[in-house]
Amino acid sequence: MGTANLGAAFTGGYPVTGGFSRSVVNFTAGANTGLASIITALLLALVVLFFTPLFYFLPQTALAAIIMVAVFGLVDVDTFKQMWRYNKADALSLLVTFFAVLITGIETGIIIGIITSIVLYLYRTSRPHMAVVGRVGDSEHFRNILRHDVKTYPHVIAIRVDESLYFANTNYLEEHLIKLIHEQPDVEHLILICSGINFIDASALETLENLIKGLKESGISFYLAEVKGPVMDNLLGVGFIDKLGTDHIFLSTHQAMKALGCR
Repeated sequence: MGTANLGAAFTGGYPVTGGFSRSVVNFTAGANTGLASIITALLLALVVLFFTPLFYFLPQTALAAIIMVAVFGLVDVDTFKQMWRYNKADALSLLVTFFAVLITGIETGIIIGIITSIVLYLYRTSRPHMAVVGRVGDSEHFRNILRHDVKTYPHVIAIRVDESLYFANTNYLEEHLIKLIHEQPDVEHLILICSGINFIDASALETLENLIKGLKESGISFYLAEVKGPVMDNLLGVGFIDKLGTDHIFLSTHQAMKALGCR
């Protein structure tokens, strides 16, 4: 279409474009390839040259009805309902984009939709899901204490963070950990389970360093467990592991608990 419009600029032709309504009509008619457009163009040329008188008095509402019936299939209400039940933030982003396009136009509406998605993403990730975990029976598995019947230990807090750590959620992480420690005065060790952490940015790293320093002054040891390879590489590169100590890093939560006497 871009080549056709470029040619139209030098030949006096009309610019061409595509549209949802025409595409849906084409698809409904059984079109599968670009050859359908060529056939449509040839048929249209024949109609204009030889059959115009037959269509001269055809009401435009007949064409409108064809387009409306075709476009009606684009309104996918079931997908929106499923999205609303699964994730209301995504459904809200869809609604904002939909009405923004209707009110302001396509380009501005899409930009508003993108901004809305970014804002909702920042809000969601600024308050990540964190779960205090305990041992399932006598196994090596640890699960959320709010969802499973697990065994916990008064002198150890093992918490799993299900989100990467970056500038938007560092304060929330620090406040949540401090709150847990205040609620469990006998705690001596804090294990941060990193199985859900894909990266840690500079702000989060600084927060962790300050948190570790504050915990140390309070007599509480800090440990990391299940750190992913890329995250570990970055922590090694900046010397964080050297400051924390390799004896405070564990391959699994079970190993960490075992080392801390939680059998």
